[in-house]
Amino acid sequence: MTTGEPLELDRIENDAAALLRELAVIGNLKRGHIVVFGTSTSEVMGARIGTAGATDVAERLFRGWMGAAGELGLYVAFQCCEHLNRALVVSEELLEAYPQFERVSVVPVPKAGGAMASYAYRHLANPCVIETVAAHAGIDVGDTLIGMHLRRVAVPARLAVRSLGHAHVTAAYTRPKLIGGARAVYELEPSGHDKPASDTSHCT
Repeated sequence: MTTGEPLELDRIENDAAALLRELAVIGNLKRGHIVVFGTSTSEVMGARIGTAGATDVAERLFRGWMGAAGELGLYVAFQCCEHLNRALVVSEELLEAYPQFERVSVVPVPKAGGAMASYAYRHLANPCVIETVAAHAGIDVGDTLIGMHLRRVAVPARLAVRSLGHAHVTAAYTRPKLIGGARAVYELEPSGHDKPASDTSHCT
């Protein structure tokens, strides 16, 4: 989309849902997994991040993502802006499922939290704010930087939709760390007899 071209809000909503569905397939996301969203509605509008937050854009993104997340059984976390130290708006249900995450006391507003997080706080069922999260996957709209809220190890996901409005979109899923070295085995063979490396010495 070129700068100055009017936004198609229906398309933004549909593309947002498609992004999450595709990421769920590529990242092998399961019911109960967490997806973090970092969003600059200013960038979607074609402005510089933090300068032109748009509630109508936040509404359409929220509807698209929540619809897809509901279908997939995923928990969502909406990252606030830097003025709230990138805290996250989540549901009480997520906090009950993952009690290791710490609740903080604040109400996101457009000038301190951002349009997306503010909208999510007012429209999620039983919203609360937590300080950090370790998400299984994430979508970043407008290069807001969500890496601090992803589990290790993050794997870039090349999705079909590369932009929402005027904003660049990146996404990632995560995988468990591969530990060990040349002797390590990462998949159980059907027979149950894993083949070690050529070194036949034994671990104690």
